[in-house]
Amino acid sequence: MKPFALKPDEETAPAHRAGVLLPLPLSGAYDYATEEKLPRGTIVAAPLGPREYLACVWHDGDGKVPAEKLKPVELLDGNPRLPEPLCDFIDWVARYTLSPPGQVLALALRVPAAFEEEVPRIAFVRGRETPKKMTDARARVLALCEDGLARRVSDYAAEANVTPAVVRGLIECGALVETELPEFARFRVPDPDFAQPVLNAEQQKAANAMVQDVRIGAFAAHLLDGVTGSGKTETYFEAIAEALKRGKQALILLPEIALTVQFLDRFAERFGCRPAEWHSDLSQKERKRTYRAVMNGEARVVVGARSALFLPFKELGLIIADEEHEQAYKQEEGVIYHARDMAVVRARLENCPVVLSSATPSIESYVNAESGRYRWLRLRERHGVAEMPQIKVIDLRNEKVEAGTWLSQPLREALAIALGSGEQAMLFLNRRGYAPLTLCQSCGHKMVCRNCSTWLVEHRYHKRLTCHHCGFDMPTPNNCPECQAENSLIACGPGVERVAEEFAQVFPQARMAIASSDTWHGPLETQSAIRAMAKREIDVVIGTQIMAKGHHFPQLTLVGVIDADLGGADGDMRARERTFQLLHQVSGRAGRAEKPGFVLLQTRNPNDAVMKALASGDRDAFYEQERGFRERAATPPFGRLAAVILSGEEGEKVREVGRQLAKAAPSARGVKVWGPTPAFYHLLRGQTRERLLVQADKTVDVQAYLRAWLALVKAPNAVRVTVDIDPVSFF
Repeated sequence: MKPFALKPDEETAPAHRAGVLLPLPLSGAYDYATEEKLPRGTIVAAPLGPREYLACVWHDGDGKVPAEKLKPVELLDGNPRLPEPLCDFIDWVARYTLSPPGQVLALALRVPAAFEEEVPRIAFVRGRETPKKMTDARARVLALCEDGLARRVSDYAAEANVTPAVVRGLIECGALVETELPEFARFRVPDPDFAQPVLNAEQQKAANAMVQDVRIGAFAAHLLDGVTGSGKTETYFEAIAEALKRGKQALILLPEIALTVQFLDRFAERFGCRPAEWHSDLSQKERKRTYRAVMNGEARVVVGARSALFLPFKELGLIIADEEHEQAYKQEEGVIYHARDMAVVRARLENCPVVLSSATPSIESYVNAESGRYRWLRLRERHGVAEMPQIKVIDLRNEKVEAGTWLSQPLREALAIALGSGEQAMLFLNRRGYAPLTLCQSCGHKMVCRNCSTWLVEHRYHKRLTCHHCGFDMPTPNNCPECQAENSLIACGPGVERVAEEFAQVFPQARMAIASSDTWHGPLETQSAIRAMAKREIDVVIGTQIMAKGHHFPQLTLVGVIDADLGGADGDMRARERTFQLLHQVSGRAGRAEKPGFVLLQTRNPNDAVMKALASGDRDAFYEQERGFRERAATPPFGRLAAVILSGEEGEKVREVGRQLAKAAPSARGVKVWGPTPAFYHLLRGQTRERLLVQADKTVDVQAYLRAWLALVKAPNAVRVTVDIDPVSFF
């Protein structure tokens, strides 16, 4: 049985050849025989060895293989094709990231089931016969038929409150007759005029600029830069409405699945229905449905994670990258790319506008807007009566905090006031679990992962020690595994569970929830918890960055940051930028409605530039300072970086390849090569890791340099060589 829906065989001899790209990490397309000349993007079933793959016609054959040796491809039913701009996008991403084109193609063909033959659903409608014996149960079932909709047996039974046997009896007597429905229910079309918002002057000006470019139907890049709570979402919704009126599709990228929960509700309030979704938590059946609907143009608006960039949009007219500064847009494995940057590329190839939206733009986008490369749309005020929260720095050096406690007296007092007023609060700490380190107070032994050079995180609720990198976990031991001392293991430092424990002791009557990826598993649990918060069934949420952005809770007036210094000294050029962005976004959760907001930042370094910028509210001064640092160091966006990461189970082989690469690095004007040096996590998932860093002037073709350099050294199969163009982390 063939895995794809193939066209019926025709008895004609192959007369053409085509270069067919397979979704494999191969160097390029292979020649195959075709019965006719097929346009670029045509999806076919192509044999390779003993297997058959879903593949794509990429260009004309190169003629290197004799015609008699060519294997034929088979066309799929309906002749599906990837759109030409998507094919160009795949080529562009492959060239830019130095990835095999077939490996990038695999991102666009990741749902092979979408090309299988449709399996219709069996349903039933009212037939001509009238049952000889009519009961109340049968009457309730037949009454449902008056709306003309087809239903399955289970649907009739549930809606009429009868047993399935009653429905089957009506089928047997001809009162209900069988009909076929498409495999999937159709996506509803969002109504651009369903609930038009009232925008303020700033919002309207920004919306008009985006709407105009959607109307023109040409590439343009916008930075929608608005303070938290300024109504950026409602503003770019107007651009989406215009795309819908123009018969175009729209793609909205979000960096994390957790952000989709409230977003989907807001979208439905504006457009009357939810958009299509695309993320890793969808079932295979849901992915098949969405992929097909995007390809045939039925899904008009898609909200998705970074992989949605590779969906086969039939008529894409607008791309939105919300929270564009987020590091989660960076794909760190397989094809390594940054979805924000690739969104701009795809928009240019699709000849449509792209909007990058954030309250704390990346320095790269900030500089592009400042230079005029992006159109800068600024929203400087919160929407409606809401005002920006007051931010106060708590200097922990001057506060008497008992050992093993993390809530300072000013924070406790502020919590008491907020809770006493019936308001909600958030305590933020970007550390999961109970404690980041467990060590023996007798011998100093630290509990570390057996596969990674990282500490095991204690999760006291589950009585486990866990590695958040490879997933290894173990029961928390009673004795030290090194010196065997009994009950000598102590928790060092706080995680959200430990803060929650302290909070519960101080405020035992308060309703509390912990928000982290350990406690919210997938969109459904996240949605339930967020709605509980919105309904004021929770007084205080204690969370990690999962709660830092995108959420709107009108009664949340107080935000307490437990450790504002965490992450500010990571040792890379973006450490301060990331810390500022995260803390600014966290602070922005407070006071988003009528009641004023108050933010307390606990720090031991109040004179740090990040703390000063947050306390003063002068974001642009901080950005200009960071801009100056980058410009003097010739780092992005004023220079180029590329990382070469070596990994393997045999550490000495990895280090030897690193030394060989360093010696072979070609001399080139405007290029410096640093390393090799052990990666920050020099052991990860059992793999030893070394890094080399290429720093180059902005005018240098880094990809060409890397191709020439890496071709000089052949790494053994035991050593994996990975290239990361434009790295955003240095772990």
